[in-house]
Amino acid sequence: MESRNKITLPYSLTVPPLGKVILEYLPEGSKRITLFFAGEHIRPEAQTGIAVDGSILMAPWYGGPAQRGEANLVALAAQKIGSYLARRVDDDGNTSLVYWGTGPAGDAVEVIGALTAYQVEQYAFDPPGAFGPRANLLPAVRYFVERFAQAKWGMFVFFTQGIIHDIEAVKSYTAALAAQIASGSRNELKLVLIGVGKNIDRAHLEALDSLDTGTAVDLWDYRLAPEMRNVLELFTEVGDSQTIICPAGAVLDPSGNILADYHAQGLPARISFTLPAALKSFVVDMAGARIEQRIP
Repeated sequence: MESRNKITLPYSLTVPPLGKVILEYLPEGSKRITLFFAGEHIRPEAQTGIAVDGSILMAPWYGGPAQRGEANLVALAAQKIGSYLARRVDDDGNTSLVYWGTGPAGDAVEVIGALTAYQVEQYAFDPPGAFGPRANLLPAVRYFVERFAQAKWGMFVFFTQGIIHDIEAVKSYTAALAAQIASGSRNELKLVLIGVGKNIDRAHLEALDSLDTGTAVDLWDYRLAPEMRNVLELFTEVGDSQTIICPAGAVLDPSGNILADYHAQGLPARISFTLPAALKSFVVDMAGARIEQRIP
């Protein structure tokens, strides 16, 4: 979990096109703010994959007669995101689909294969061949990391009800993977958790999102499918301080005083600035268009 002096503003409270707002409360009372803009930040020669929770905990969200005719919430989320990855992001024009948390111990990965955008949109996303008793995520993470070890960049999305039984193992593996990326021994990638269903458990999603790997590499992000406003939110943490999204911009206080000036170099996809203790909002000026973000 995040520390008490560092929190992420709930996504439902961020104002588009702001994607993620992290607040760090400094000892003197001011707030250090790190801000990510939602937008399509696609890397060249990318490989993608989607992995769907196949544990028994996910069973209610596959829909069908057993769920009294409710919609297949897994399909609604996975079809939209998977087809986008295949159509817009993946260098091969497809995305790899697997189920995780399957089999007698919940540690098996059921491989479906590479699907085009059209095939993802038509795929039923029925339950896996065998629901697992535990939602063990690490085997699916390993599957993508090892299969696409030579990819220039990767984005792999994991659909879950929120509970991850092997989370400590996932944390350890993530730290080791981040160290490899930081040292340059393997290429970068991004791992995104998508919460699906009703009453999604956020604790494990937040724990991975805020994980300190001991490096500057941030591998995990998460979103909740019911709250996603746009599939571009997948790329929120992919943007960096070198990616320019607007030719000129600034961060202002409510009175119009400049807190951070980006008119000369352009507004990047990730910015950081300090907000004085007394202020409860800031304004982002994007080439004249202004967005006010309140801090509750």
